[in-house]
Amino acid sequence: MTDESPADRSPEHETGLDLMTVLPRLAQISGVLNRGRLIERAMAASGLSVDRPAMSVLITLHMAGTPLRVGEIATRMQVVGPHVTRQLHELERRDLARRVPDPHDQRARLIELTETGSTAVRRYMETVLGWLSGATDGWSAEDQRTFGTLLERFVDDFSARIDALDA
Repeated sequence: MTDESPADRSPEHETGLDLMTVLPRLAQISGVLNRGRLIERAMAASGLSVDRPAMSVLITLHMAGTPLRVGEIATRMQVVGPHVTRQLHELERRDLARRVPDPHDQRARLIELTETGSTAVRRYMETVLGWLSGATDGWSAEDQRTFGTLLERFVDDFSARIDALDA
């Protein structure tokens, strides 16, 4: 047993990972994604002009690959249903998304991308994915796979820890 308190131990001491070096890098990537206006630049490059929340709805529908209920979109976006509903009105007006009957419950409606919405989101995703792949162009295939695997693991584990704080 040691007299050392958890506050006295450096994260590197226990894990071999210098988290004090990692933390600023996480802040830096956050800045690139947010302050660097990645979303706005990708929308401009793909010819799509909606606000960020509406883009999030479109991406959520695209990634699902199937129509979703408003509540499911909200859950995936980690927002409340009325937030999605507000965005949906604008997306419908612009012919990017539409409500369709739920085949399992005719009283309910699902949200799906229109052909116009699907094409726009595909162009957007191609733009973003092109930028991401360009950042690793000089990496070996093994490094790219390792990065993807470790990033996925880190995000899942970190998200679970943060979610546990809310429980």
